[in-house]
Amino acid sequence: MYVVRPVETADIAALEALAAVAMPGVHTLPRSADRIELAVERSLASFAAQVDIPSEESYLFVLESLADRRIVGTASIFASAGSNGTYFSFRNDVIQQVSRDLNISHSVHALTLCSELTAYSHLSSFYVDGAVQARPEAALLSRSRLLYAFQNPRRFGDRFFVPLAGVTDDNGESPFWNALGRKFFKMDFLEAERIIGGARNRTLIVELMPHYPVYVPLLPGDAQAVMGQIHPSGELAFNLLTAEGFEADEYVDIFDGGPILQAHKHALRTFTESQVLRVRTAPSTANRGDRFNYAIANGAGAAFRAVTITCPDLDGVEAVALTPEVQDILRVADGDSVTCVRI
Repeated sequence: MYVVRPVETADIAALEALAAVAMPGVHTLPRSADRIELAVERSLASFAAQVDIPSEESYLFVLESLADRRIVGTASIFASAGSNGTYFSFRNDVIQQVSRDLNISHSVHALTLCSELTAYSHLSSFYVDGAVQARPEAALLSRSRLLYAFQNPRRFGDRFFVPLAGVTDDNGESPFWNALGRKFFKMDFLEAERIIGGARNRTLIVELMPHYPVYVPLLPGDAQAVMGQIHPSGELAFNLLTAEGFEADEYVDIFDGGPILQAHKHALRTFTESQVLRVRTAPSTANRGDRFNYAIANGAGAAFRAVTITCPDLDGVEAVALTPEVQDILRVADGDSVTCVRI
């Protein structure tokens, strides 16, 4: 069985091992030991903090295999993308151009540097081991961040976004970066990502990137072709997020041109379909009738736990039957409340 929980100091070595794995589609996962330690410390402080308005908090979750106590996935959420600097992205615009003298009118696709995602809550660092990707726990890991946000609305904004890594080749070259960012930063894509650490709120971005609209037809064909396209390693995250209710098309990443998915919380299934139910002890999970996969989370703040169970449809019921084993994992007892949503 697997559980999603907040990261702990004891997980640092496991996170370092994950960071050593080649993950070209996960630029936002801390790689160096110092950054991993800092991310864990920030997460611990964030879970412990009393929050009324979302600010610099960041929450890092891990997916743990209880059979061998191995960390097999990570996912994080930042309370406010602009808490420590404006968050920059490219907005897809359409510019209308008209010549009355020539009787010509046409539309031009342009990219405009913008900061509209600032103050949105920012989901990132999603990674799950290949052995778990086809299991419902992959969806549990992605959704647990939103379950925590559903339970703690004052800690987060009303809007969420998720940048997904764009297309790069086997050598880490990005056609979009080579056509645009490299002209201003004078360095390779991977070197730029290493320096900036996956952040999109650094002052150097507004200092170096073009402030005026970039006309897409002027970019090379290979750069245009990868705009809004995801790296193959991001397909699982994309499928999970779009099933949740996130939408793409409006924004792309300023470095690799990857899609930035965004949504208001009222468009997300976790917020619209979650139920808070009482726990009822069940002796077993006997397989009778139609059964569905559900994410079940306690509401214990820093002791947050989430698991998947297979059970009958919970729509319209007042209690969910959990075995003593599942109750122990979630740290709940008969009569306690848990949050449930179908995955």
